[in-house]
Amino acid sequence: MSFILNIETATKNCSVSIAKNGETILCKEIAEEGYSHAEKLHVFIEEVIADAGISVQDLAAVAVSQGPGSYTGLRIGVSAAKGLCFALNIPLIAVDTLQTLASQAQVSDGKIIPMLDARRMEVYSEVFNANLEVERSIQAEIITEESFAEFTETIYFVGDCADKCKSVLMKENFVFLEEIKYPSAAAMSKISYDKCQISDTVDVAYFEPYYLKDFMMAPPSKKQ
Repeated sequence: MSFILNIETATKNCSVSIAKNGETILCKEIAEEGYSHAEKLHVFIEEVIADAGISVQDLAAVAVSQGPGSYTGLRIGVSAAKGLCFALNIPLIAVDTLQTLASQAQVSDGKIIPMLDARRMEVYSEVFNANLEVERSIQAEIITEESFAEFTETIYFVGDCADKCKSVLMKENFVFLEEIKYPSAAAMSKISYDKCQISDTVDVAYFEPYYLKDFMMAPPSKKQ
């Protein structure tokens, strides 16, 4: 029996789940505009473990969203995951944030393109087939009318970019699944379990989130 704690904090969704042998048994999450990760994450961790009727000593591993995504959100999630792994001497599993998001689309054909907002018309994106196999690796790209024009089959877009992209990406084969906005820790369960089964883990001491591009502080506004 394998219990894995899954932590997803790469976006506005602060999400934690407990999975048993790859099946989600409990998930607590909240998506707020103001990012409540620092306040909610440890509370959610304690609650899902208690509600599952287990203790932290029952965990076989901790899985964490590795990015891309919010710099602050990723740091909070990875720090919590590392702390648990150090304390419990258990493996740390890193899960591609966009793979988690793509796995929430239940489709039988075409391509799935998860996109996360990266300000203005830029997004973080990746391309998967219906079997969740990667067909194009993660990129930070600026969306234009010609984006993804090379694909002729049905393209399913998921993520938090629908509002800004659907007026630009208007080809007939483009479908926005707007109900799938943020990655959820519930969708990490099978991915993290499969990784655990083959010991696909990361070094707890040296692992860093995948930011994709350097974090840039906004320049201070000039006083008039």
